[in-house]
Amino acid sequence: MPANLRELRDRKASVSTIKKLTRAMELIAASRIVKAQQRAGAAGPYARELTRAVSAVATFSNVDHPLTTEKENPRRAAVLLLTSDRGQAGAYSANVIREGERLNQLLREDEKQVVPYISGRKGIAYYTFRQREVAQTWSGESDNPSFARAREIADALIEAFLTPTEEGGVDEIHIVFTRFVSMLTQRPDVIRLLPLEVVEGEEPPAADDVLPLYEFEPSAEEVLDGLLPKYVASRIHYCMLQAAASELANRQRAMKSATDNAQDLIEKLTRDLNQARQAQITQEISEIVGGASALADATAGSE
Repeated sequence: MPANLRELRDRKASVSTIKKLTRAMELIAASRIVKAQQRAGAAGPYARELTRAVSAVATFSNVDHPLTTEKENPRRAAVLLLTSDRGQAGAYSANVIREGERLNQLLREDEKQVVPYISGRKGIAYYTFRQREVAQTWSGESDNPSFARAREIADALIEAFLTPTEEGGVDEIHIVFTRFVSMLTQRPDVIRLLPLEVVEGEEPPAADDVLPLYEFEPSAEEVLDGLLPKYVASRIHYCMLQAAASELANRQRAMKSATDNAQDLIEKLTRDLNQARQAQITQEISEIVGGASALADATAGSE
C-alpha cells in the first residue's frame, strides 16, 4: 500500500477513535446535567428560607455581630475562586479565572491585599504555574459538590474573617463562580460573602414579602451565632452547585463541538482517501495499458 493511502487510513482511524471518546463524554455530561440542575434547584428554597430567617434576626435584633459588622479601613480581602477539577469543558475555567483576575485588580486599586482561596485543580494549576501564594485549596468535587465540603470551606473563611488582620486575618471575603442561567448561558459572577450582605437570588424581594417576627431564646446574639455559619455554608454550597451545573453544561457543549469537528474531519479524510485510491487505480491502469502497448509494439517489430 502506498505511504499516502496508509497515512490517510491511519489518520481516519485515529479521528474515529477520538470521535467515539468525545461522544461518550458528551453523553455522560448530558446525563449528569439534569441531576446537577435538580440539586441546584432543590438548594434554592432552603437558601431562601434561611436568608429570610437571618434577615429577620439581623434586622430586628439590633445586635452588632462580628460577621455582619463592616471593618474600618479594610486592608486584606479573601477571594474564593471556584474552578473545575478536569478539562474538556471549553473556556469554563478560563472565564471564571479571568473574572477573578478582574476582581483582584479592582481590590488592588482599592489598596487591598488579595488572599486567594482556590477550589478546583484548574485554578490551583493556574496559581501554581505563576508561583502565587494561596491561603488554602480544595479539589475533587467540582462537578459534584457536597455540603460537607462547603461547610469545610465556610469554616476556613469564617476563621480567617474573625482573625485580626495583624495576625493574618482578612477584612472581607468574595466568591467568584459561574452562575447557571440556562443550558446555553452560564456567566461568571462575583458576590461579597462577608461582611454579611443578606441578599439571595437574582430577583429583589416582593413588596408584600414581610419578614417574620421572632422571639429570641436565649438571646439574639446566640441565635446569630448558630444561624450565620449555616447561612455562609449554605451560600457557598449554592454557588458550588451553580458552578457544577455550569461546568457540566460547558463540558457537554465542548464535547459536542469536538464530536462534530471530528465528523467533519472524517468526511474530509474519506474524500481524500477516495481520491488517492482513484489516483492509484488510474496510475495502475495507465501502467498496464502502457506495458501492453510496448509489448505489442515489440512483437510487431520482431515480425
